[in-house]
Amino acid sequence: MLKKYKLSNYDFALLLMVIGLTIIGIFSISSAKPDFVTKQTAGMVFGIVVMIFLSLLDYGVILKLFIPFYVLNIVLLALVLSPLGSTTNGAQRWISLLGITFQPSEAAKILLILFYAQFIMKYKDKVKNFGFVVICVILLAIPLGLIYMQPDLSTCIMLMLIFSSIMFVAGIDWRIVVAVLGVSIPAALFIIYNAVQEDSSILKDYQQRRILAWLHPEDYANAEAYQTLNSMMAIGSGQLYGKGYNTNEISSVLNGGFISESQTDFIFTVIGEEFGFVGSVIVIALIFAIAIECFIISTKAKDKAGELIAAGVGAWIGFQGFINVGVATGVLPNTGLPLPFVSYGLTSLLSVYAGIGFVLNVRLQGNKNLFGRL
Repeated sequence: MLKKYKLSNYDFALLLMVIGLTIIGIFSISSAKPDFVTKQTAGMVFGIVVMIFLSLLDYGVILKLFIPFYVLNIVLLALVLSPLGSTTNGAQRWISLLGITFQPSEAAKILLILFYAQFIMKYKDKVKNFGFVVICVILLAIPLGLIYMQPDLSTCIMLMLIFSSIMFVAGIDWRIVVAVLGVSIPAALFIIYNAVQEDSSILKDYQQRRILAWLHPEDYANAEAYQTLNSMMAIGSGQLYGKGYNTNEISSVLNGGFISESQTDFIFTVIGEEFGFVGSVIVIALIFAIAIECFIISTKAKDKAGELIAAGVGAWIGFQGFINVGVATGVLPNTGLPLPFVSYGLTSLLSVYAGIGFVLNVRLQGNKNLFGRL
């Protein structure tokens, strides 16, 4: 499985961007929750080892396990809803196995990308067939249903975005794309319309309140919109260059305790307040530069599976980064998705590092035929 490649073919730019973004995250976590820095640093070191190891493997050999990957994903998600699952803030999203606590819905992202990469590769001549697309949707519906029951609607949305990107890159019929857009856009508008009704028939109470808080934050300033309004205030107060790393200014919104979960979902708030507009732009630029590099690598892949892996990981990082920043700045309703490479969370960090490891391998495999091996 291990292969040798020319060192000049390794995508060091992508590697450095990922590590640099993680280091920024560690500094931000140090300001938000200093007690978590050691774990996040250890996670980064372990993640780098996993990333480099996976980048030197033959992803074609690993993808032969695509069915076990899918089964493992379903089993782990099902265990979350069993007595092994643990509940935090009203959501049951974690399990503890052999003394290790992790979040299967985060691992589901990379496992599903690997599964669909090989599944579509195997039946690539049927991609334009509507029946094949229906089968792919059904296979996605099972893990989505398990994640929705946790409940974790934001991760469901994220997985659907990744799946849609993979199917688009796979080359599905344009008529299917148009049909999906023709249904999904009115459906989204209907959900918003339903949320503003007194009794929503399709949304849970907390989901309805989140949408209403996004539309009318002033009416929910002390409830659902509390986090977002304080986040916007903190980011705005950072102005151009910010208040400085680990600032002790009395005017700090973070130090005043007005931002909860500042080390995870609202880590961008810390960056905006302490590093200002300049620091925020650097983080956003790195997120989207990593995503774009993944898409560029997908165009150079040696086969359809490699193309879908790189595109899937690029969509994952790009969309999730956009959603996280959108929530912190009030552009989108509050969800609960971490900022890739930046937010605290070992499962999220290791999963996305594993994804980049596969992308780096796709890059090396793509260049193999052109430059040769050592």
